[in-house]
Parts: sequence; C-alpha cells; structure tokens
Amino acid sequence: MEISKYRYTGKDFKIKAAPTMVKDSAAELKKIKKQIQVNVKEIRDAQKMMYARRHYGVLVVFQAMDAAGKDSMISHIFAGVNPVGFKVANFKQPTSLELRHDYLWRVNRELPLRGDIGVFNRSYYEDVLVSRVHPEIILNSNLPEIHSLQDVDDHFFEKRYEDIREYEKYLSHNGYVVVKFFLHVSKEEQKNRFLSRINTPEKNWKFSAADIRERQYWDQYQEAYEKAINATATKENPWYVIPADDKWYSRLIVSDILTKQIKKLPLSYPTMTPEQEGELAKARQLLLDEDK
Repeated sequence: MEISKYRYTGKDFKIKAAPTMVKDSAAELKKIKKQIQVNVKEIRDAQKMMYARRHYGVLVVFQAMDAAGKDSMISHIFAGVNPVGFKVANFKQPTSLELRHDYLWRVNRELPLRGDIGVFNRSYYEDVLVSRVHPEIILNSNLPEIHSLQDVDDHFFEKRYEDIREYEKYLSHNGYVVVKFFLHVSKEEQKNRFLSRINTPEKNWKFSAADIRERQYWDQYQEAYEKAINATATKENPWYVIPADDKWYSRLIVSDILTKQIKKLPLSYPTMTPEQEGELAKARQLLLDEDK
C-alpha cells in the first residue's frame, strides 16, 4: 500500500480536501481482514524484540472526532500484543491535580517504557484542540499572563505548537518512534454512528449527550485540527490523516503504516556473550541432572 498520500510533513494539509472515504471494504472484506492479521502479527513479533532489548519505544497517538472508531481501531490493531509490553492511556478533562502542573506533566506519566508500545487514545493534542474550541478551559489552568479569554489568542497556541514539536523531537532523540494518526470521519458518517448507538440497545452505553453538544462545534473542530496538524507535522514526526468512514479499510491503512514504521527500526534479539552462553550451558546441565 502506498502510504505517502496519507502522510503530512509540512503546512499543506487542507482538511476539506482530505478524503474521509477511500473505498467500501465490503467487496474485499475477507482479503482486507487477512492482511490486517498479517500486519498485526508483524507488530506483535516486533514488540517482542523491542521488549528484549529495551532500546526503542513506540508511541501511537490517535486523535479524532467522536465516533471515528478509535477504540475499535486499537482493539483490532493491537490484538495479541503482549500486555506486559503494551499500554493504552486515555486523556480526558484534566483533574484538579493535573491543572496544577504543566499540561505535559500528565502525558509524561503515561509514556511507555523503552521496549514497549504505548497508545494515547486522545493525547496532549487535546490541549490545542478542545481548548482552542473552548478557550475558557485555559482559564482554569491558572497560568501566568492568562487573565481573560482575550489572552488565549493565536500567539498562545503558537507557543503550544512549538512546545509539542520540541517535545516530540525530544522523544525521538531518546529512542521513541512517535506515530500520529488523525482518523478523519465525515459529519454524515458521525451522524449515522450516533444514530446507531441510540437505535441499538447493546450500543446505548456508548452514547453520550456531550457528544451531541460537541457536534454543534463541528466547523470549529475542523479548523482546530487543520491548524494543529499543519503546525506540528514535521519530516521527523509526520501526521497520518486516515479516511475513517469505512472502519475496516481504515484499520488496514493504520496497520500497514505501523508495520512499515516499526520495520525501520534495527530490531533483533540480544546476542549472548561467551560468558552468558557458558551460564546457559551450566543451567541446562543442572536441569538435565535432576533426572538422574
């Protein structure tokens, strides 16, 4: 699969021009599921080598509008990955404790260890997305020089974009691969998924009235995403904008991108020194001698 058409590294992202649908997966569903399984196995095998050496960590960031399929994406793509070396963190409204720290403090607490794969289901980008649509949130952070909504201006967010670019550069310099996905769903598809949650009893638990309230800010969120992606997409840490109206095809694209990114790492199992091989031989002999 050609993934470059989904990758953005500069300021050329136009959200209205980005497709939300590539193709309907129904006709090729069996083939698509089989390829996803192949990709999932490669991710699982790579994670084992990562865990054995502890040189590299992978941080996968998912951002999206509500009902774009983040949860199901995570459960399908990382099926079978050893939970010892895998974690998922969710970032919702900051707690009172988190608000008394810098906005990246809670993020650092959830970073995966080197050797692990970590997933951020929403992330530090919420601090330039939700807070851009609802700038009153920033007033609760008790930041110096922020005294009114007028202070939460373009300059304020430009500084945050700079923070994020430098933070991701810092992670890259410390052995982390940061892979950022924006699951791009259409307004019509979001509506259909909300209706499905309402009309299907076993999905009722997924529905939140807050989702409908936020839908009223659709255009503002689209603008916020466009600005954030353009400001934080770099050659070293690009954004991948994934058409998300068809869930299975979006899973195929994401799994393919992740597989290709992880394959770039020089992964292998540790080699044994002569001393270690000697210890293994002694241990083997002791085990065999137990039967005598």
